[in-house]
Amino acid sequence: MHAVVRSYSGSGAKELFDLLESRLAEVDSLIRSVQGFVAYSAIRTDDGGVTVTVCKDKAGTDESVQIARDWIQKNASDLNTSPPAVSEGSVLLNLS
Repeated sequence: MHAVVRSYSGSGAKELFDLLESRLAEVDSLIRSVQGFVAYSAIRTDDGGVTVTVCKDKAGTDESVQIARDWIQKNASDLNTSPPAVSEGSVLLNLS
């Protein structure tokens, strides 16, 4: 499995997570459409938020990054949100 973590902070980040929260069903549908989808979490922080996507392989997480970028450009470009810090790698342990 492969995971990608996108960390949003700074200008527009809190507003972006407000928007995500108001459109959970749409976000759910988009993320679940990613090939090899395993899990997704959106976590609100004091200065914005973090999303974590786990897929069966890197191709899936790459697709999720592109979907997130496109969704933000289409739905939240007026927020002028700073690009996220992105970390990714192989999943060593997955508990549920």
